[in-house]
Amino acid sequence: MAALERSFIEICGFERESVQRFREVTVNLGVSSLPGSVKFADSAGAFHYEESGKLLSVTSHRFIRWSTSGDSVQLVEQCLDTNLLNNAVKLRFIHCTVLPGGVSVHETLNNVFILISTNQSVHRLVLPHPTRMYRSELVTELHMQSIFTDVGKHSLQDPSHSTIIPSSAGQTGSPITSTAWLSFHGEAHFALASPAGGIMVVTLPPHDAQGSVSVLELKRSSMMTRLSGWMPSAIRGEQSPADLVLSLAVRELEEDTFIFALCQDHRLRMWSFKDQTCLLEADMLEYMPVSKGVKRLPGQAHRLRLAFSSTTGLCLCVYLAVPQKGQFTVLQLVGTDNNRYSLEHISSLFSTQETLVDFTLTSSDVWAVWVDESNAAVVKYINYEHNTGGQWNQVFVQPPPEEEVNVGVDMDPRETYLEVLFSPLRFTASAIVKALQIYRRGSERVSDLSWESLKKEVTVAVETELQSSVTEFEFSQEEYRQLQVEFWSRFYSCCLQYQEVQSTPVGLTVSHHTGMACLLRKGFMSFLLPCFAVDHLYLSYDQYLFSEDDTPITDDPDVGRDVLQLVQCLRLVSDAVSGEMAYEMEKALEYLQSPERAAELILESMLCNDNDDVIVDVQNKLQNVRNPTAAMMVLLRELDLETDSEVGGDGPTAAGDSLLVRMSVSQLLSSSCAASLLSQAVSHMTLTRALLLRDLLLLQKIYLRFGDNVFLGGGAQLLQLQQDLIPRTSHLLSSYHLLKHISQSLSSSVAMDTLDANLQHLTVLELSDTVSPVSSMSSARSGLGPQTVVELFYQTSARKLIVSQVLSQQTTSSQLVWSHVISSVVQLLAQLLWPSNPGFQFPECLMANCQYTQLQEYVRLVGPWCQVNIGSCRFILGQCYLASGEGQKALQCFQEAATEVEKEDFLMRLTGSEDEDNVSTPRLQYYNKVLRLLEDVGLPELIIQLSSLAITEAGSDSNSQAALWTRIFKHHLDLGHNNEAYAALTQNPDTSMQLDCLRQLVVVLCERSQLQDLVQFPYVNLHDEVVNIIESRARGLDLLTHNYYELLYAFHVCRHNYRKAGTVMFEFGMRLGREVRTLLGLQKQVNCFLAALNCLRLIRPEYAWIVQPSSGATYDRPGASPKRNSDGEFSSEPAKRQVDILELDDLEKEYILSRSRLTLARHHPPSAAIAGGASAVELVALLVQNGLFDSALTLCRSFGLNLSHVFEGLTFKCIKLQFGGEESQNEAWSWLAANQLSVVNTKESSAADEAWRLLASYLDRYPSSNGQHHRCIVHKLLSHGVPLPDWLVKSYKRLDAPSLLRLLLNFDLLEAAAELVLEYVDAVLGRGHQYFGIQRPLSSTSPPSWLPYTSIDQLLQALNETQTHSNLSTRVRDKLDEYHRVVEQVTRRRLAAHGAPY
Repeated sequence: MAALERSFIEICGFERESVQRFREVTVNLGVSSLPGSVKFADSAGAFHYEESGKLLSVTSHRFIRWSTSGDSVQLVEQCLDTNLLNNAVKLRFIHCTVLPGGVSVHETLNNVFILISTNQSVHRLVLPHPTRMYRSELVTELHMQSIFTDVGKHSLQDPSHSTIIPSSAGQTGSPITSTAWLSFHGEAHFALASPAGGIMVVTLPPHDAQGSVSVLELKRSSMMTRLSGWMPSAIRGEQSPADLVLSLAVRELEEDTFIFALCQDHRLRMWSFKDQTCLLEADMLEYMPVSKGVKRLPGQAHRLRLAFSSTTGLCLCVYLAVPQKGQFTVLQLVGTDNNRYSLEHISSLFSTQETLVDFTLTSSDVWAVWVDESNAAVVKYINYEHNTGGQWNQVFVQPPPEEEVNVGVDMDPRETYLEVLFSPLRFTASAIVKALQIYRRGSERVSDLSWESLKKEVTVAVETELQSSVTEFEFSQEEYRQLQVEFWSRFYSCCLQYQEVQSTPVGLTVSHHTGMACLLRKGFMSFLLPCFAVDHLYLSYDQYLFSEDDTPITDDPDVGRDVLQLVQCLRLVSDAVSGEMAYEMEKALEYLQSPERAAELILESMLCNDNDDVIVDVQNKLQNVRNPTAAMMVLLRELDLETDSEVGGDGPTAAGDSLLVRMSVSQLLSSSCAASLLSQAVSHMTLTRALLLRDLLLLQKIYLRFGDNVFLGGGAQLLQLQQDLIPRTSHLLSSYHLLKHISQSLSSSVAMDTLDANLQHLTVLELSDTVSPVSSMSSARSGLGPQTVVELFYQTSARKLIVSQVLSQQTTSSQLVWSHVISSVVQLLAQLLWPSNPGFQFPECLMANCQYTQLQEYVRLVGPWCQVNIGSCRFILGQCYLASGEGQKALQCFQEAATEVEKEDFLMRLTGSEDEDNVSTPRLQYYNKVLRLLEDVGLPELIIQLSSLAITEAGSDSNSQAALWTRIFKHHLDLGHNNEAYAALTQNPDTSMQLDCLRQLVVVLCERSQLQDLVQFPYVNLHDEVVNIIESRARGLDLLTHNYYELLYAFHVCRHNYRKAGTVMFEFGMRLGREVRTLLGLQKQVNCFLAALNCLRLIRPEYAWIVQPSSGATYDRPGASPKRNSDGEFSSEPAKRQVDILELDDLEKEYILSRSRLTLARHHPPSAAIAGGASAVELVALLVQNGLFDSALTLCRSFGLNLSHVFEGLTFKCIKLQFGGEESQNEAWSWLAANQLSVVNTKESSAADEAWRLLASYLDRYPSSNGQHHRCIVHKLLSHGVPLPDWLVKSYKRLDAPSLLRLLLNFDLLEAAAELVLEYVDAVLGRGHQYFGIQRPLSSTSPPSWLPYTSIDQLLQALNETQTHSNLSTRVRDKLDEYHRVVEQVTRRRLAAHGAPY
């Protein structure tokens, strides 16, 4: 813990909301304004709950503050541990003026009572106690309702809670001061100071009981009571004006209530309310050393305060306001027997300040606030028992904002002024709003704006004013810049005036329970925090600094004196630094230039402009410093916030923490008010220390410049100064400049989708549990202006760490001491922000909450000089670049961070949660995390680059290499870099991963139709795997939506493996026939068989064969589960795979069959489903049925089938056409067109004629040796009773007349048969033999001839059996006889020719 001094520093904890939302409540009791009523000064005060210093209490760090102005009282309930909702109310009392001391707050177990006294009325407001508003005393919510939430339900005009002060006849004026208290029985008592002297006490009955208002008057001569009204003046008697009470105080002791009145005659009177008597009267001038002449002057501004403690009892502090000086007299009330009391003088304290605003008394101190001649606040305090020569301790109040803004030549005036105006430290929003309204000349009222909207309104107002004042159309840039400075300066002046009004001090409060001191100003409230010793030395006023002889930052008195002398020199240097010089140092730090070089330039400037001999004074002063290096080292050690131990230890919920600590972590100092206070405390501390270090650096340069003139130690100390102290000072100055910058940087609002995306990235990095984004914090601000990034960090990350550490160091388990707690928290928060500490929580918090701009600025400022967390900074900078879409920059940062992976806690934590056991090095773990992040963001090019780099790190780690090559492959493939993806695949050392990649390559390229690339890759040592993958995909997926068979065909063709290609296409065609029985499927099947034929024809005949799995066989798939038989048992032995060898002829048959199916499907689409599975025989029938005789004949010839079915079918169609109507003729043309006629007929003919012609052409094209085709045609015709066409009879006679004869006999066509026999016998005998296909008729030289005697006999038998054909029978017999004679003759001749006997 850093050393603390006795001084305090003011931290303005004002919140940056545009207009504080007060709910207004108007109280009108029907009174009228008093003529000539006194106007009282504005006042303020505060009430701290009794358990405000108790841990885990609902009222921990909770208080009510009020301010009065005229007829209004503003009440605000605040808490540092939680945000209170509906916590502000404004009470307005019509035609009344609130009295000094007219507001007091009291608490009971169940209620909070607010007692208010005006010049014409008294009021009691009864509110629920916070402990009764919640079911449990332990409250851990971020938001809580204030006790003012339901204030509108309480009627202040109710007679039981308000009453008009009764007046008596002849009385003029109104009370001038008051006090109030709550009795043990619940009555509300109001003590009012009469303008004519004396005290009137108005009593309201308990709020929960019936009763009437009573009035009591206290005076010196006697005491009388009446229930209503003042006593008549005749009875009361005249009172001296000296009795005029200036200040009242009250205290309940034992069973009585004592009212203390400090009167105009400088006397203090103590009244017993119980006995209604004056128990004590004391002249305060007796305690004033020089009171001559004062007694004759009536007191005007005397004040009285009380304090009670169990150790000192009741103490009083009387402030006597006399010209040129003021005196505080502290007295102790001492009781004796017989109800007698006396005052024991403890201390008299003097002040040279004249205008006292307020003071308060504690059990040990007097705190007071004055205003000086410039209306600035002056706050001091003193221990009234233990002090050094009556010297007051300092409270460093915040100075007003600078009267002028230094706009650098390279800065934009508008941006510079806006930055100053809207800095978290300088102006309240209400001051800016009022200045804006005046600047606009009241043209429109500024509504309740957000912080950003207010900034825009200010910009528009100033720019509009500037534009309206410009009369010239053209002017130079420099002239425009001057105009900007002029108008912005004018608006800035308005803001200064209103900020000065807002900053007017009106009150002071110090909690008796925690010691928390607050300064109440007109527009806001500020907190008084203990001042660190090193800050105290630099801020102390000269008269204090010169009087000190020791300092708590060192135990060595000699070094302590040297430190004090050194600080005096620093003060001289500080006074000599002008605004331009200070700006030079700021610019050097901001632009990352050397602070040492900037200090040298400033020193040169100081030497050149040293008109007041400041450097000489500094040199003279330095002569008094005996060991400057030791003093400087003490200062630097105190300023250095570097710590070895990490803040928070193992976190707030470590196992060793007490239950109290763990429960308090969620509550203590968690409100936005506390966050703002702590952020500003850090900001003020860094501002002060940055100035101190700047001046120390200048002083060190002075030492170097003047050397032995001021250095008593000589060269060794100069060397140490140059090599050690100056670099340390420069480093610390840069560090504090960084802290100053971030403590004033506002956080940016972030869209929820951006937060969600960032949370996803953190989840990928496995950091989402260690950082808590601001998801709920935005609502916590509820209308406030933007937080600074330090507030954001405190609320989201730092608070729990800090609070747990502070509470773990608590000596008392439940009581909070403000000075210890707040200084510890500020110190720990600064240490968490300190860039040289190993903790990396602050940048991590900015990263988690998407504050990328602020994060980049942080890394920029910390980069050149900070050697801690270098890699972590590069990593989060990479995150920023990722968020802004600058991927290459991000990758560069990630690569730079890799070198620090094993050295920095943040990066170790980043890689420590890696689950992969096979990752060998932390750097590989880091690369894996970054690669996941890049994958989540979606930057494949960067993933490829980083993976390639990581492979070199993987070395011999095959698992890591395989994973990295897989990543490279995947993202090359995603980007369409097919060649690179294939190259990455071949480099993968893991076989299973390589196969996975190969499978993915095949699938993706197929989906993208990039088959050319897929086929042309060489696939060294992967050929079989590729084939297996494509085959498995082909066999497992739908045939029409995926083209894997065609891919595999192309794959084999590309490698000249035509038999494999043919096999693939044949399998494809077979599956199409089984699975896709549609027109499209048949078309593809024909193409497949045709492709297969082409492939086999490209290879030598002995190899032109393929293997076909027989029907019923299944494709063996690797890893397939074993099959069961019908009984559910596993097969005893695997079924042997049956295969058929298919040669070229077999494939041609399949091709013709599939082509015939396609022809049928095209001609008659409904037949497609049937044709797809039809055999050759079945298909012939279908083709014939649909009139596709060409295809049917081709199919029959290919498969060696009998053509008779085709001829019969065509014959039947001819018959139907012959005897059918016009409709059947029209239908016939469709199937006739599908068959090609060999002879084109130019004459017009009917469909029947064409059909007969087609039949005739088929008989010519497909002759049969035995006349089978003619026979089946004739049989078909005769069976349907159709006469035989002449051409058919002629053709049949020429081919096989006996067969025709038999058919005629079978159908009893005796006449035709007889005529055929006659003609046939003539043909044999040589008459018309050419018509019967007889080459050589009967002769001695011709071969033997033959007659179908059996058929002729059957004919003759049939003719003989009928009476009607006797003539035919005779003719046939005669013709036979003739034949026989010729045969006999021919026989004789042949025998004779051969010399044989007949």
